[in-house]
Amino acid sequence: MNNLNSILIEGNLVRDPQLKSTPKGTPLCTFTIASNRFFKQDSGFEKEVGFFDVETWSKLAENCYNLGHKGRGVRVVGRLKQDRWSDPEGKARNRVSIVAEHVEFRPEFKANEAHTTETSVISDIHEAARQSSQAPHEYEDIQLAEAVF
Repeated sequence: MNNLNSILIEGNLVRDPQLKSTPKGTPLCTFTIASNRFFKQDSGFEKEVGFFDVETWSKLAENCYNLGHKGRGVRVVGRLKQDRWSDPEGKARNRVSIVAEHVEFRPEFKANEAHTTETSVISDIHEAARQSSQAPHEYEDIQLAEAVF
């Protein structure tokens, strides 16, 4: 029986996503998000920032690469994955990352174009999904969050 391994995190992309592919041609997109946390300490507020590596696969990877850019707000739902290896000196190393199953990008607003840009991007995403001839996969969809954050 599998144990529960689920994460939901919101933040902003630290840099533009990178797209690679496996030797068999499966797309892999990696990016890092920064997530802020504010808390009260003594008479003021403190800020804590966490940086999290995210990887996406297949159609979701292509969509994240096309829609993501540095600074863009994002919400990621997925699972944690731990990689373990030994470095050249034999020291045990490990890294924890997020394997995304669902990604939402926050709307981008530009002066006087806010509604038009958001509607256009949403239409483009829905049109691309309709034209996809591949078998659907429950995690390969990417949606733009339609609520204003």
